[in-house]
Amino acid sequence: MKNKKSILDAPKTMVFKALDKTKKVVTNANGYALNTTEDLVSEGIIVAEQWQTVGNKALKGGLSLTATNQDIVFDALKGVKKHMILSKKRWSKLIA
Repeated sequence: MKNKKSILDAPKTMVFKALDKTKKVVTNANGYALNTTEDLVSEGIIVAEQWQTVGNKALKGGLSLTATNQDIVFDALKGVKKHMILSKKRWSKLIA
């Protein structure tokens, strides 16, 4: 008896070839997506570290500026207090 090829063998082979090629393409796409995501996350971490450094410097500078401004305000308030006490004494002398 002779081996007869079925009419369905050709489409079956085409389907298996297509599935194999699809698996390869999907595997390559998955690898590319994975590598791209890793690069993106690594780059994001590096940039975040740089901005954290900038933020720390800004925060330290801002705190020293705030301390200086606070000293200026309290000095001004002491001056106003002395002036008010002196003015009260002068008004007391004028009115009394």
